[in-house]
Amino acid sequence: MTTKIVNRVDLPIAQVIFAHGAGADMHHEFMEQITVLLNKANINVVRFNFPYMDRRIEFGKRYPPDRMPKLIECYQSAINKLVAEQKNTLPLFIGGKSMGSRVAATLAENSEISKYIQGVFCLGYPFHPAKKPEKLRLEPLQLTKSPVLIVQGERDTLGSKDEVSNYEISPLCQCVFLPDGDHSLKPRVKSGYTYQQHIEQAVFEITQFIKRHS
Repeated sequence: MTTKIVNRVDLPIAQVIFAHGAGADMHHEFMEQITVLLNKANINVVRFNFPYMDRRIEFGKRYPPDRMPKLIECYQSAINKLVAEQKNTLPLFIGGKSMGSRVAATLAENSEISKYIQGVFCLGYPFHPAKKPEKLRLEPLQLTKSPVLIVQGERDTLGSKDEVSNYEISPLCQCVFLPDGDHSLKPRVKSGYTYQQHIEQAVFEITQFIKRHS
């Protein structure tokens, strides 16, 4: 059974499912910060652990991420359960950090899933593996049937602004680049920007995206 946590607010305008990245679980500081700020924007947030992450926690061993089909199955199950439990018609958006965002974007190719969601948000989309820029992961962003928001650090080593500007992706995708941000959206001190500013900007972009597509 996948571990799940739901952060609800009074009078929500939408709800999101927010998936973690490859190396950290749903309670990671980044996940917590984004969730708190989304709640302040009156958005319900559902977080969950992929199966391999629950195994890491249970056995204290560093299991590698599950293969994409199993990740997709897990995320799709989270969507199906939320839709089945839903007692209202709140707009639903899915997304995640890094690997979690790739899984969400891949699900948006599916016509059966896309009819339940209004959009996808990606925080630090892994356009390619580290140090392997030739192994592109563009297909989800080319075949998506839903609007996609990508919030990316300008110097993300898994897809920098210079790299992404040369990629061919769907016009349904919108890219927002945070100045000097890395894969976790964190800027260097000398940039004049702060990590907190970038986290808040990321949530602002998600909130505006949700309002446009609800």
